[in-house]
Amino acid sequence: QVQLVESGGGLVQAGGSLRLSCAASGRTFWYYNMGWFRQAPGKEREFVAASRWSGSGTNYADSVKGRFTISRDNAGNMVYLQMLSLKPEDTATYYCASGGGRDITDASAYDYWGQGTQVTVSS
Repeated sequence: QVQLVESGGGLVQAGGSLRLSCAASGRTFWYYNMGWFRQAPGKEREFVAASRWSGSGTNYADSVKGRFTISRDNAGNMVYLQMLSLKPEDTATYYCASGGGRDITDASAYDYWGQGTQVTVSS
């Protein structure tokens, strides 16, 4: 059974940083793309960052480029999202996802999702 468990969320002031972690189990992690998405209250889920299988490439939403970094530890089945210079508009529940779809910026490319971790950025 595939499981994704996020951690590392919390409350931080604007300009601060957080590192989210996602622990994956139940599949050959190296073969799958890994992504981070977020959803703020009253808004649709949106793409944040993704890493292609085997770490062969990454994509970022324009809103987080230069501030967020996705990384993965294939041996440890972990994915991370380092978030710097956080802004109040980054406040959302952040979800880790795993999948084999072609467009790694599209939620439909992922077939397994974590339960989410809350990030709140105060102004």
